Amino acid sequence: MKIYDRPGFPNPSRIRIVLAEKGLGPQIEFVSVDLIGAEHKQAAFLAKNPSGVIPVLELDDGTLISESTAITEYLDNLHGHPTLTGTTPREKALIHMMQKRADDELIDPIGIYFHHATPGLGPLLQAYKSPEWADRGEWGNRQKAKALQGMRYFNQVLKTQPYVAGGKFSMADITVFAALNFADAAGIAFPEDCIALQAWRAKVSELPSVKNRSGQNFVPEDLKRLGF
Repeated sequence: MKIYDRPGFPNPSRIRIVLAEKGLGPQIEFVSVDLIGAEHKQAAFLAKNPSGVIPVLELDDGTLISESTAITEYLDNLHGHPTLTGTTPREKALIHMMQKRADDELIDPIGIYFHHATPGLGPLLQAYKSPEWADRGEWGNRQKAKALQGMRYFNQVLKTQPYVAGGKFSMADITVFAALNFADAAGIAFPEDCIALQAWRAKVSELPSVKNRSGQNFVPEDLKRLGF
């Protein structure tokens, strides 16, 4: 199998944690995609994923699977023993509910803020942004506020349970963890009052599948090149 991604960025980080959890890393060939060079917006990559985003999983038979949640579902269920996406109807429903909230309340607004209220990934990607958004600082500030609200929501959740979807580490935890790292890279300060979320983050960062793979407080090398 192949995965088209770029190390350090939030969605690739999610899948690399999944691979580590499932012990599938040795079966994967990683193909690096040049985000700063806008390779993911060119015809060759768009033929693999019309959405123009990473990661993309390519199976040995040529099947292409994009979207991090779909890739996670495939990898988690590959050998019939899911550990990250639920085993009972209740578990599956709760995990997918919290996964959607993690995308909607954290990953997505942080991504919009990053691409439209900061230098983003540099000038070659400017042509693929929405100028009306880029010219409106208010839009970026609203997305930043939404992300901070999302952090406070998950802080409340984690006051009463050990993990985002209940008693077990799941796909939803991976997404929230990656989102918080992305917020660091985008310059969104962690709210001081989110004590439960901070404690959860410290706990998750020490899990074997997470430690030294996603990088708490990281800034991807691509962003360092742009002066972040």
